[in-house]
Amino acid sequence: MTNFRMFLKSLLGLYVIFSGEHFGFSLMTARQPQSPDVSISLPLSGKRSLVVRWLVNHGNLVGNISEIQVGRTENHIIIHSENVSISSADEHTWSWTSDLPLECVDHSVRIRHFYKQSVVSHWSNWTTHPGVKAHGEVMIFPFQEALREGTSAVVCCVCPPGENITEMVVDNRSRPRIGIGAGVQAVTVDDLTITEPDNPHFGSCYPLNLSCRDTAGHSRDIINYITTPPPKPRNISCETSDTITVSCIWDLGRKQKELFCNSQTQTLHIENADQAPVVCQRSSCSFPAIRRLEEYRIRVVVKNQVGEEAESHSFNISDRVLPVVRWDAAEPGFTNATVSWTVEGNLTQGSVLCQVHAAPRGTAELSCRSADGRCRARLEHLVPNTRYSTRARCSVNGRFWGGWTPPSSFTTLPLVSVNLWRTIKQRSDPPSRLVTLVWTLEVPGSATEVEIQGYVVQWWQRGQNRTERRERRNQTEVSMGPEQQHFTVEAVVRGGRSVPAHITVPEAEDGEKPPAEKKLSSSTAGGFNLSWAQQVDTTCGYTVEWCIQGHTAPCTLRWVKIPERNNTLLLPAGNFRAGCRYTFNIYGCTGSGDRLLETQTGYSQELSDESLQAPRVVQPIQRTSSSVTLTWSYDEDDPEHPAFITGYLVRVEDTLPGHSANVFNVSVADPHSKSAVMAGLQENHEYVFHLSALTKNGPGRAVGVTVRTTTNYSAHLAKTLTPLFLLLGCVVLLWPRRKMLKNGLREIFIYPAGMNIKVSELDAFLNKAEVIVPSHRPEECVSCDIEILHPSPPLEAATSLGDPDPLSKPPSPGRRSLASLSSAFFHDDYCPQSALWPHDQHTGLMNKSYFCSVAEETTGSQQITSKIQLSLEPEGPQESCSVIYGYIAKENL
Repeated sequence: MTNFRMFLKSLLGLYVIFSGEHFGFSLMTARQPQSPDVSISLPLSGKRSLVVRWLVNHGNLVGNISEIQVGRTENHIIIHSENVSISSADEHTWSWTSDLPLECVDHSVRIRHFYKQSVVSHWSNWTTHPGVKAHGEVMIFPFQEALREGTSAVVCCVCPPGENITEMVVDNRSRPRIGIGAGVQAVTVDDLTITEPDNPHFGSCYPLNLSCRDTAGHSRDIINYITTPPPKPRNISCETSDTITVSCIWDLGRKQKELFCNSQTQTLHIENADQAPVVCQRSSCSFPAIRRLEEYRIRVVVKNQVGEEAESHSFNISDRVLPVVRWDAAEPGFTNATVSWTVEGNLTQGSVLCQVHAAPRGTAELSCRSADGRCRARLEHLVPNTRYSTRARCSVNGRFWGGWTPPSSFTTLPLVSVNLWRTIKQRSDPPSRLVTLVWTLEVPGSATEVEIQGYVVQWWQRGQNRTERRERRNQTEVSMGPEQQHFTVEAVVRGGRSVPAHITVPEAEDGEKPPAEKKLSSSTAGGFNLSWAQQVDTTCGYTVEWCIQGHTAPCTLRWVKIPERNNTLLLPAGNFRAGCRYTFNIYGCTGSGDRLLETQTGYSQELSDESLQAPRVVQPIQRTSSSVTLTWSYDEDDPEHPAFITGYLVRVEDTLPGHSANVFNVSVADPHSKSAVMAGLQENHEYVFHLSALTKNGPGRAVGVTVRTTTNYSAHLAKTLTPLFLLLGCVVLLWPRRKMLKNGLREIFIYPAGMNIKVSELDAFLNKAEVIVPSHRPEECVSCDIEILHPSPPLEAATSLGDPDPLSKPPSPGRRSLASLSSAFFHDDYCPQSALWPHDQHTGLMNKSYFCSVAEETTGSQQITSKIQLSLEPEGPQESCSVIYGYIAKENL
């Protein structure tokens, strides 16, 4: 059985050998494909790409697939697998980029082939790119590399053999670790960000601090950098000055500090020509023009360690020819100059357009064609004695201009002219006029000073031509009559004379009145804006004259001449003083001379301060009990005032302390009115009046005057007589009813009937009065006898007026006698200073002066008249008592 199997295998082998060509494959293809030979190119420093190359030995394998595997560490842990289609019969190249730095661990590659997806070759041997081995210290990768902003990075730490990593720190923050292999660990840093983009120390590179520590206590710190890709080139522009060399420029934005982490390279590629790339500067590049090539397509590539940017540009070299110009010379005149320059590159054989700029004049444009490349231009309408700066540039087609030449300067020749004016003063005896001619030199430009040797003055008088020479004086006086005169003044300068100036003095007119003066309002800018009405007969313009010092002597005359169609003039504030009044005389020029048209007066800036004088109060001051009239004198049109007077202000103050609320102001709006009435004042009251002149900016210096208002005696007399007249009227009205009034008053003022006064209370009151008024203490009498004449019959009430037994108790001096006496006074119709005593009673009196006698008639059924006789007997021989008699009337007893 075994021999039979060997026989079948031999037959099958022979069949394959002899029928190989018929089936289209050889014996070699029937076997398993041979394993490829693999090689790995060493990557550049800081690169993470493995470049794998292998040879394809059999052409019948072309078009099939190769499988590539990438293993990591010495254990060949597969981290990437990929199928690659074979497209070359000789050598095939494949690259792979690792997320982990290649220095961290070993990276190996192997390959096998698939033939018609059925026959597979053996794997090739592992080809290894070895990692870095640490010896004696910890190593960190990447090491001092540039990392692209916005991406993620994997950082690894490699420790010496036998040790292990215990901590990895990124930017002072410990990160979780990933084990890669023996003694190798890594961390992933996501979203790399530049936190200080404007830090001038780092530029566009921001440091990323890394730190590792192993079990032996070894540590290592390094710095990598986060950066950005290079900027994209913008605004590419190319040109040539001679069609031989082409220069291109572009913009890369703001230049940053150049560091190793952001260093970049610039290259220029000519895409439509077989030329090697040109290494360029940061923003410019030059390369030789290619013969017979008109259209250029270029690409500028900018690279750095983390990326690259590119921009393309196309142009026609014929449109980018910018001629180079070299300045030659300038030949100046009074009002013109001839300038010349040369165009390099032999371009003037065709038509070249050039521009010449003469500052401050402007730019002139002209066409230049010459065999030697030299161009000329004549500049007109220049200002004499003025320095000009000139430069030139040219263009081939008028669209793209070459660069300007460096500035070249020249000065035009000086041209002197005379600005002539006059003043006329009328004389009364003899009737004549004094004409003062004044002039100034006008030298246009200020490049050089002109030396003046003198002046020549000419005029015609009474048919004779008179000439006068002045040595460096800019005015002269000529006496003339009322007729018209013509004057000419010219300056004598080195090498000749100036342009002569002419003026005509008009014929004098009898009864000519000056025009009315017009006030000017001050402008906010501090200058003067003059305007006047157009005059039909004015044929040669206008002249405005004024004095530099205003109305302050002496007058230094200034004038400005205005063209005839202009009737406005703006004078800046720098030529005038604030608070000074200026008068402007406006003249119209005619063929017969200059006539005064208007006079305008104003201030460049009105002031209101202590320089404005106070008015003078006119004495005596008119005053009444309720008003004061102030009158003052003031020259409101005085030109020395620092502003126009618009009125007056009177400030009224109350002099009494605490009356500050009574202050008020009285304004006078008319500056020609010089009186004011302050009404509503208090009589016999003192006021202080502060008077000051007003301008539009406020009051000036004030003068104070104190005035007291008068007393209104008529008002006081009325107040006094009014109550007297009222009292007299009341007396007149009440006189017919005097008796009724008398009885009514008696009832009011007499002691009220029925009032019961206790003896003890009266006694206490008298004791108190004795203490308060000791000088009125009554004297004690030795004896006091009361004799009652004509005793009345006893009444029932009489028994109740005193003690039932008044004689049983002897009266004591003073106080007791008065108490017993007072008890007799309390009955119904008691009358002061009157009393009734029971007859045959003796009572002591305290004050004898209070007794009086009253006799009145009463109507009734009974009338009693009693006579009281008081006899006071002294205790000793030296004392005596007087006797008082009186009568007591009692009605209705």
